[in-house]
Amino acid sequence: MATFFIENFGCRATDADAVALRRGMLGKGLQPCADAAEADFVVLNTCTVTAAADCQAREAVRKIYRKNRAAKIIVTGCYAQRAPEEIAAIEGVSIVIGNARQQEIPGLVGPLLSLPRAGVRCGDASPSDFFPLSELEQGPMSLSRGPATILTGDIFEQTTVQLAPATLMAGDRTRPILKVQDGCNNRCAYCVIPFVRGRSRSLPPDAVVDEVLGLVAAGAKEIVVSGINLGSYGRDLSPRAQLGAVVRRILDETTIEHLRFSSIEPQDVTEDFVSLVASSDRLAAHFHVPLQSGCDRILRAMHRWYRTELYAERVGVIRRLLPHAAIGADVIVGFPGETEDDFRATVECIERLPCTYLHVFSFSARPGTRAEKLGASVPPQIIRERARELRALSAKKSNTFRASQVGRLLRALTLARSADTWTEALTTNYLKVRVAGRPPANEWRAVVVVEGADQICAEPIGSGSVLENHLGDREIAAVGD
Repeated sequence: MATFFIENFGCRATDADAVALRRGMLGKGLQPCADAAEADFVVLNTCTVTAAADCQAREAVRKIYRKNRAAKIIVTGCYAQRAPEEIAAIEGVSIVIGNARQQEIPGLVGPLLSLPRAGVRCGDASPSDFFPLSELEQGPMSLSRGPATILTGDIFEQTTVQLAPATLMAGDRTRPILKVQDGCNNRCAYCVIPFVRGRSRSLPPDAVVDEVLGLVAAGAKEIVVSGINLGSYGRDLSPRAQLGAVVRRILDETTIEHLRFSSIEPQDVTEDFVSLVASSDRLAAHFHVPLQSGCDRILRAMHRWYRTELYAERVGVIRRLLPHAAIGADVIVGFPGETEDDFRATVECIERLPCTYLHVFSFSARPGTRAEKLGASVPPQIIRERARELRALSAKKSNTFRASQVGRLLRALTLARSADTWTEALTTNYLKVRVAGRPPANEWRAVVVVEGADQICAEPIGSGSVLENHLGDREIAAVGD
C-alpha cells in the first residue's frame, strides 16, 4: 500500500490546508508515514511570506530527494502558487500544484504512481502549461525526464473556503484549526499573500456552526478559529455577517469548551469584540494584533490602514477589559527607507505598549509587491541588528508577563509534548507551562503558575476553596467547566 508524508510550512491557514490534504490522501487509501525518507509521496505545503520561507522550501526538496530518490515529491501552497516554474526546475520535484488546485492532489496519487519520478510531460506542451486533471488520469501521455508538471489555476476565481472534514484522528493537532476565512482584499506594500490566496472569502455562518459541532463530536475541547484576514470575516457574504455574530452563534448553539482566535488586524479589534471575549470564559484571553511598525511614516509607506495612536487605543481596550490577556504583535524590521529614527520610534512605541510577545520579521522584498520597487533598502547587517534588539525586547516583555502570572490559578489544556516527569499545557491566556506528571493530551487542568528554571511551570490544583482564593468569577467558572 502506498504511503505519504506531508511537511507543512507557514501559518495556521496552511496548517488547516495540510489537514484537508491529509484526509484526502487517507480517503484515497494511502497510509501516513512518519518519515519522508520512506514515503512513496511527499507533499510540501509551502509558505512564501519571506525569501527565507522560499529558501526553506527549496532546501526541504533537496534534502528529501537526497534521502528518497524514489519518492514522488508534490509541492503545493503559497510558494507553488507564486513561482511554480522556479520550483519545477528543482531536481526531484514531480509536480507543482498551486493553492487554486490544491484540492486535486489526492486525485493525482494514482496516476503519479505509474510515472517515472522525474516528472511528466504531456505531448509537446511546455512544462509550464496547465494540464487538466483528466489528462493526467486518462492520457495519452508522453513520459520523459524533465521539468515537473505544473498545475496552478487562477486563485482569484476561488469563491469558497477549503475545509478539512470535521473529524479528529491520530496525529491531528490537539487544538484543531477551523479556517473560516481565506484570502485578503488589502494590498499592504510588503505582502504577497493576497496574490497567492486570492480575494477574501468566508465560510457561511451555518457551515461554521456545523464544523464546530463536528469537531466537538470528535472530541475537540479547544478550536482555533483562523483566517488570512480573520477580522474581515463575513463581508463577502450575502447577507453580510460579522465575526462577533458567528462567535455568539457558536457559544449559543454548540458545547465547545474553548475558542481561540488567530491574528486580527487592529482596526477590527473593536471594543464590542473585546467585550464579547471578556464576557465568556469559553473565549481565550489572547489577542494577536499585527503592528508591523511603530512609526507612522513607515506605516503609511506600508499602506497599512491605521496609525500607532489607533493601535495603542485598541490594545489599551484589551488590557482594560482583560487585565491578564496575552497580546502578541508582528513587527517588520528593515522596510525600505526605514531610518534609525524610524526604528527608534518603533522601539519606543513597543516599550509603551502592553504587548506580551512579538513575532519579529526581517524585511525581504516579495516579487510583484509595491515594496519591491521602493528602493532605499536597509543593509542586511543593520536589519539583523534591529531584529536582535526587538527580539530582546520581546523576551523582556514575555518575562515580565510570565512573572505577573506567577501564583495565579489558571485553566490549561494538556498538549501532546511530554517527557518523563512533565507534560506541556497551554493556559487560556497563551502561556505554555510544564505540568508535573504524564496526563493524556487534550485534558483541562486547573494549575497554579510557578517559575521554573528554564520554562514556566505549573502545579495541578484540586477543586474547592483554593479556587476562590486565587480566581475571579470568570476564571472560577472556567476551571469549574
